[in-house]
Amino acid sequence: MPPSWPIDFRTALLRATLYILFIGGIAQGAYLEALYLPSVRYTELGFTELTQTFILISCCTLLLYVRHVLKVWPTVTLLLLAFLAASLVREQDYFLDEYVARHTWKILVTMIILPSLAWVVYQRQRFLEEFRHFSNSFAFGLFAGGVLVTYVFSRLYGRQVFWRAVLEEQYVRVFKDVAEEVVELLGYSLILFAMIELLLLARRLHLARQKSA
Repeated sequence: MPPSWPIDFRTALLRATLYILFIGGIAQGAYLEALYLPSVRYTELGFTELTQTFILISCCTLLLYVRHVLKVWPTVTLLLLAFLAASLVREQDYFLDEYVARHTWKILVTMIILPSLAWVVYQRQRFLEEFRHFSNSFAFGLFAGGVLVTYVFSRLYGRQVFWRAVLEEQYVRVFKDVAEEVVELLGYSLILFAMIELLLLARRLHLARQKSA
């Protein structure tokens, strides 16, 4: 595996600025959703949920490019792609249950996850070698943070029992929904940043591999 090229301070600062602006944008979007979209706010047709879907589609697209065009870390990117594609399907559970059939999303997730896991297990030595490099990258740190925020913290923070304890007699379900969905959106944004960083790292590795060929 060729060494990655170092990132200078100016480039790191530019990326940090763009990520900050993106986070500010989604926070403002969630606020405007509450102001101007009262009939669909924090539902499947609101800004927050639709942005989650857009982010997951973007992540899957970036991973497909890294895996099939740049051809960097094919087993690691396959596992990441399966995980995020399954998350994308899970986010569409309302539409699938409503317009296709109940539990359709579960079948689709199973069809995505099981073959991908089987292939990674079959290629486990290659996966471990690739993961050794990936786990020491900034992309992995961002991805881990995004997963913890989205799949652990948002679930615990959005528990109904928690918000009933906080609001007591003033409890309204929308508070719980806002808390869970907006934090989940933040987590997905971190995962998107991770996929962008992975793409940029993969591109550097791809160019280094071409130069050494």
